[in-house]
Amino acid sequence: MKVVIMAGGRGTRISSLANDIPKPMIKIDGVPVLEREINCLKEQGFDDLIITVSHLGHIIKDYFGDGSQFGVRIEYYVEEKPLGNAGALFELDLKEDFLLLNADAIFDIDFNRLVAYHKKKNGLVTLFTHPNSHPYDSGLIIADENGAVNQWLTKEDERPKWYKNRVNAGLHVVSPKILEKRPTGEKVDLDRQLLKPLSGTGKMFCYDSPEYVKDMGTPERYVSVCKDFVDGIVAGNNLKKKQKAIFLDRDGTINKYVGFLRNIDEFKLIDGVAEAIKKINNSGYLAIVVTNQPVIARGEITLENLDEIHKKMETLLGLDGAYLDGIYFCPHHPHSGYEGEVKKFKIDCECRKPKPGLLLKAAEDFNIELSECWMIGDGENDIAAGVAAGCKTALVSEEKNLLAIINEILGRV
Repeated sequence: MKVVIMAGGRGTRISSLANDIPKPMIKIDGVPVLEREINCLKEQGFDDLIITVSHLGHIIKDYFGDGSQFGVRIEYYVEEKPLGNAGALFELDLKEDFLLLNADAIFDIDFNRLVAYHKKKNGLVTLFTHPNSHPYDSGLIIADENGAVNQWLTKEDERPKWYKNRVNAGLHVVSPKILEKRPTGEKVDLDRQLLKPLSGTGKMFCYDSPEYVKDMGTPERYVSVCKDFVDGIVAGNNLKKKQKAIFLDRDGTINKYVGFLRNIDEFKLIDGVAEAIKKINNSGYLAIVVTNQPVIARGEITLENLDEIHKKMETLLGLDGAYLDGIYFCPHHPHSGYEGEVKKFKIDCECRKPKPGLLLKAAEDFNIELSECWMIGDGENDIAAGVAAGCKTALVSEEKNLLAIINEILGRV
């Protein structure tokens, strides 16, 4: 599969670090960002590249040449005049689906897994999406249960009060069919003119992944990315490699316990929880919620109600710079014969804690090594589920809250 890397941006936000070279040539631990991208692609068999350049593009061309010294083949498209971030695509002879990447992000992901997902969905575009630490000022992707994108909310768009922390990371698999008709005007904006109009058509899908993708567009983010690289977090989050996670119960661990939570207004984060989860985010562990929600089986709330509660949880955490890599819930309850119950959920399942089903499903989805993980909760069922899955465990109590436990765990790493 051909790869198109967009390297024509001017990098004005990060110009204080290097204003005499293109942003993709800024070094991470001594190696240009673009070289690290190319190495990541080459190692996975993606060696046919087109790089679009403009501002100081000769520096990129002089450094990489035809790509042979880096084990790849590189062609260039030089923008003689600004074409926007997608105008150059209409000048390329793209006949088959291709990877479309930004050259100013540091990433290490399993591209073959992404491409396989794209082929399975058989859409025109697949977006690599993930949660981030600042969803409140990021564009949001809203999708259905099948991953089809229903809405693309830019920073300027009005957004719902509560939302899932799902952000487009700037990595895409694209069909050339979206290039059959060029928008009017010399400049073409990828997000607003090509991708956003596909929302709601059933032809664009999101691929949710916790793998490392970060824009280094500001000096602060550049410093953060450099630290993550040196600490091994960038390479460590590639799903080809075994992951480790901290599994978290919800009620009484993340939010204040109110019994069966039926009313979204009663959902309130416990003090210190956002800080604790932010520390997990920065540690190399995945932060994954596993929660029993028998209120579904009891007919007291709907799946849509529960989804809204979880969106509130993600929104509140995001406002404090924290995010969850996954949320798994059990809607079942084994005892039937009650008024208002939903019979299809009244079963003796394998996912209801103390059984380990939720943790096992997460381990399958994210290639997790459970022996390297922790299960943290406020009840005996949480601890039993963790033990059954082969995890280390910790119990939240009035004397020791989640933040204190996380500090202890990360202090040992």
